[in-house]
Amino acid sequence: MMTEYTWFEGIAFSTIGMKKENLEDIRNKFVVKEEDLILLTYPKSGTNWLVEIVCLIQTRGDPKWIQSVPTWERSPWLESNIGYSVLINKEGPRLMTSHLPFQLFSRSLFSSKAKVIYAIRNPRDVLVSAYFFWGKTNLVKNPGSLETYFEWFLKGNEAHAYRNPLWIPTFVWKISPNTYLCPCNLAIGYLLLVSVVIIYGSWFEHVCDWLSMREHDNFLVLYYEDMKKDTMGTIKKICDFLGKKLGPDELDLVIKYSSFEVMKENNMSNFSLIKKDVITNGLNLMRKGTTGDWKNHFTVAQAEAFDKVFQEKMAGFPPGIFPWE
Repeated sequence: MMTEYTWFEGIAFSTIGMKKENLEDIRNKFVVKEEDLILLTYPKSGTNWLVEIVCLIQTRGDPKWIQSVPTWERSPWLESNIGYSVLINKEGPRLMTSHLPFQLFSRSLFSSKAKVIYAIRNPRDVLVSAYFFWGKTNLVKNPGSLETYFEWFLKGNEAHAYRNPLWIPTFVWKISPNTYLCPCNLAIGYLLLVSVVIIYGSWFEHVCDWLSMREHDNFLVLYYEDMKKDTMGTIKKICDFLGKKLGPDELDLVIKYSSFEVMKENNMSNFSLIKKDVITNGLNLMRKGTTGDWKNHFTVAQAEAFDKVFQEKMAGFPPGIFPWE
């Protein structure tokens, strides 16, 4: 019996630090407050950089908070067991982070005026970054090669159901290197075969669904590529969205202390505090922090295959919406 993933509504999550009961409560019971600020991303899209920038904006560039309190305490991870516990008991305005897909987020958000910042990164770079990150941890099954992960990423969670399962379990049986059997209710013969597993589901679905909110006044979309190209402009955009007015010197401090080089040396931000007996090899979040690294890893055939899938899945968006096009 394998316990590699926690499953909820067809989406896979790590079993480490997450449980199905909390995921259910987040969607059905968690109440988003009007004064909350929610930072959303698909994994490996500049999440912690965004957290750092927002924290520094809140302190007007003063680095004391980011240098003394870990990222996960400053902006608790909603879907994590610890983060969820902290957030449901926290009074006043809350800053929180999440990778949850649109359909699994708290339903109360969609009738709330809480502010949301959604950061998006070129999925090619997301794929490469995720491969190098996940492969060194025990959070997910190791794909073994970039070629394998490339196929997984393009497919998202690929499942084959027989007699529509009534529920998706919190454990699976491994029956081949890339296939898992989910015994949803063996007594009455409900089965689900999952041949490809990407935690948090498909990048394409995640982005398409959350971008349906892009015209809402309380929803700000940022692109990692723009953040790298014009960091000051991005910081000013976030300030305007949050109603914060920072002076030139304060803005310079935000840029200084949220830089890749400074964050990499800040133990409160680089996740070096995570013990290796909890997560294998710890969490190495700060690899390169660049754009376009996918070009160093994709073959010509892979680049063409990715372009084809991207054009098919993102066809409904206007030309030029994504800065990497």
